[in-house]
Amino acid sequence: MPHTATLLVIDMQNTLVSLAFRAAETVAAIAGLRERAKAAGVPVVTIQHRGTGVEAGTEGWRIVPELMPAAGEETVHKTSADSFLDTDLDETLKALGVTEVVVTGFATEFCVDTTARQALSHRYDVVLVADGHTTSDRPESGEYISSERSIAHHNGIYRHMDFPGRSIRVLSASEVDFAAP
Repeated sequence: MPHTATLLVIDMQNTLVSLAFRAAETVAAIAGLRERAKAAGVPVVTIQHRGTGVEAGTEGWRIVPELMPAAGEETVHKTSADSFLDTDLDETLKALGVTEVVVTGFATEFCVDTTARQALSHRYDVVLVADGHTTSDRPESGEYISSERSIAHHNGIYRHMDFPGRSIRVLSASEVDFAAP
């Protein structure tokens, strides 16, 4: 099967982005990737979460304007951190002939990580966009590690992850090339 990439934009919704660390920078990185993907004829699949605080149809549930799916672009609706669980994401990717997912979005340690790992289990190669995922904005001290450290931690894990038969890369948005690796 020839190499075919798709850009996954996970949960970049108004309520979630309003909580995000470096929200403007992350949205800008993903928006730039969207434009490059579209110019290269690479499909963009938007993942949209529904749940507490992001109830379907509300303003908070809507995708941020800069990343709003264009007519004809695929949108997958989910209710868990796993974008594959009880959704048509796998079928959508197979119908598009996808072999590699370029993963971006919110939140690093939940939906982004879970979806990227599930993509590997579903036999897709993965590119984690180092500056294209984010998490809740939180202080250095407290119950959780800082947002910046969480993002760096996950980028580091994916740089060293090994998954038989799969390619895993961590690239900055500027390094992503939608041609074959």
